[in-house]
Amino acid sequence: MLEWDRLRVFYAVAQAQSLTRAGETLGLSQSAVSRQISALEEGLKVTLFHRHARGLILTEQGEILFQTVSDVFHRLSATENALLESKDRPKGPLKVTAPVALGTLWLTPLMAEFNRLYPDIIINMIIDDRELDLAMREADIAIRLAPARQPDIVQKKLTTLSNAIYASGEYLAQYGAPATVAELSKHRLIAFGEGVRLPFADANWLLRVGLGKQEGERPAAFRINNYVGILAAAESGIGIASLPEYMVKHRPKIKRVLPNLQGPTAEVYLLYSTESRNSKRVGVFKEFLQRKVEEAPL
Repeated sequence: MLEWDRLRVFYAVAQAQSLTRAGETLGLSQSAVSRQISALEEGLKVTLFHRHARGLILTEQGEILFQTVSDVFHRLSATENALLESKDRPKGPLKVTAPVALGTLWLTPLMAEFNRLYPDIIINMIIDDRELDLAMREADIAIRLAPARQPDIVQKKLTTLSNAIYASGEYLAQYGAPATVAELSKHRLIAFGEGVRLPFADANWLLRVGLGKQEGERPAAFRINNYVGILAAAESGIGIASLPEYMVKHRPKIKRVLPNLQGPTAEVYLLYSTESRNSKRVGVFKEFLQRKVEEAPL
């Protein structure tokens, strides 16, 4: 029979890919962790890990066991969360992930109010442009600029972001403002870096607007990998940038350029797994964000 303690140790080792790191997580010595793994392998009569100098890698049999154990842990976690929420007041941890710009400049400042409304919900915010796996419980809720690609994910459209072009007053005083779209080619432009995962498909539209397909793109004077960096670059006077309009509110250094030119829009979605649809914490967080978007559209 598979013993629970050994499975718990196996799960920690498989995640950490290290006996030492797993021991630190579990509060056990490296030798104690090693003994548990050896006993599990002997009981099953299979090898669960390939041992390498750089760490531990699951064998084929180890992968099979890990998938099953992962499913059990996720179901137990969901059950624990449901039990925590069995009372009237939402309570417990809520892991939320959002892109760097939206998460830093819009979502995080709202959390003070959310915390006052729901003091028993502990928010763990993960600000990252990577898409965390909701089905594997890497996060409970995701805010994204693209619809879900995974099955078993519930998605709600929160809002639509508008984009326009901006520069600092310092830059415009030194170089002047373009009077037409064609004059953008004479200016220093800020863009996302080559090979960077763009927040939405046409995020570097500033390099192409007004040009024919045969003309290609305007050169960028400065490239960086996220919107927060683009905003900082524009504020410092490096050049002209495309930015979502919500990012430039209350930023007196930033001036709109070519005010009649409107860039592409991007949809903002709130996503969570179907397992979380009855979670009170997910429900109140979703309702809170929907209300904030209605009160102050992005």
